[in-house]
Parts: sequence; structure tokens; C-alpha cells
Amino acid sequence: MELFDSHAHYNDERFLDDMDSVIRENFDKGVKYTACIGYNLESSKKAIEISKGYDCIYPTVGISPNDLNDNTFSEILEIEKLAKNNKVVAIGEIGLDYYWNKDNKDYQKDVFIKQIEIANKLDLPITIHTRDAVMDTLEILKNNPCNKKGIFHCCPLNPELIKEGLKLGYYISFSGVVTFKNSKPEASILEVPLDRILIETDSPYLTPEPYRGKRNDPSKVEFVARKIAQIKGISFEEVCFRSLENAKRIYNIK
Repeated sequence: MELFDSHAHYNDERFLDDMDSVIRENFDKGVKYTACIGYNLESSKKAIEISKGYDCIYPTVGISPNDLNDNTFSEILEIEKLAKNNKVVAIGEIGLDYYWNKDNKDYQKDVFIKQIEIANKLDLPITIHTRDAVMDTLEILKNNPCNKKGIFHCCPLNPELIKEGLKLGYYISFSGVVTFKNSKPEASILEVPLDRILIETDSPYLTPEPYRGKRNDPSKVEFVARKIAQIKGISFEEVCFRSLENAKRIYNIK
């Protein structure tokens, strides 16, 4: 069994004290690939730094809609420089979040579009964060297409969003949210074909059942895969294999 956690944050401070042992233990548990996702300038630098020490870690760089400031466009120039590192596999996480940030929607859109332009310039896919901003996210992707497409990370359990995202050529990544007792993920999971499905933890956040309340880590991506297998009526091993192949394809990992 080999697993690919397509979205995790080893660059989060909650891994500061034991990151090395956690990465090694998770590798031994079958997590052979992990995308370490940048969400601002510092975390993007850290993702690259972490990846230097582990063949199984692949960094992304980007500025999320929850990490904007007055200097964001200057920081984007630094993100572009970082993205030229030959181990970087995507620009992200980027996107729109109107749940936490309602007062800077136009700024979020401008930053999102600028980072899509960088992805196209460098021939990279994007990983997308969208929350309470579905229509604007889809509109931007239609009007500012990313040539290498990308991933709807921790995709909202919205079959219509998923249907439109698939039409645009994007991959759909499910997190531990699908295991939550009141999440009702069935329709969303059934909407995604096996050649477009990914699994993730978004660790240290969104810890799946039965570990809710504890720090999440990439080993727990197993529980996401098991839930998908249960809903689709296929084997756990098939979900692991197909999601791994999909992640390697979109991230261009040979």
C-alpha cells in the first residue's frame, strides 16, 4: 500500500518539535509522497527547505486568501522566484475565502489571478482554496484558465461545484471532512470519477474520525481513502492506487 497525501502542512508550527520523526514514521506507514503546501511567503520558503531533506516531500508555493497584507504583490514576486526551484510542483494554495474575509474580495481576486498568471508562466498547476466563494472562483478559472489545471483542495461537498470543476479539467481532493458524522459526502464523492480523485489531510487540521480533536498528520489520509472506498463500493487498495497515480500526474512527479 502506497499513499499520496496531496495537501499537508509540515511547515505548520504544530510540527515544529517532531517533524522529522513524524515524516519518517508516516513513510513507514505507507505515505510515500506528501505535498507540503505553502500558504504565505514564509511557509512557502519552509516547504522548500523541508523538501530538501526528504525525497518523499514535494513543496508548493503561494499566498492564500487568508494571508494577504499590504505587501502581498511584492511577496508574489518572491513567490515567483521560489517557484523556479526544480522540486516545486504547484502554485498554491491560492484562491478565495469569503468566510473569513468579506471586506477585501476584489483584492483576493486580483491576487488569485496574478498567481494563476505565474503558474502559466512557469508551466505549473495550481492548488485552490475556496470557501463561501464558489461562483467567483469558477468565474475566475473560466476567464483566467490555468494551462496545467490543478486541484480543488479540501473540496467543498457541493456536487454542482464539483461538476463544474471537473468540466474545467480540475482534480478534486477530499479531506477528513468526509468522515465527519454530519458531512453527507456521498453525492460529492460519487460525482468524481476515479481518474480525477485525490486524497489529503490538510494536516494539522481537519483530523478525520476516529481521531477528531487530535493533531492531524499525513498517516491519517488512510481514513479518507477508506471512506471513499466504502461510498464508491470499491477496494481501499484501488482508491490508494488511483489517487496516488492522479496526484503524481497533476504534480508531474515521475
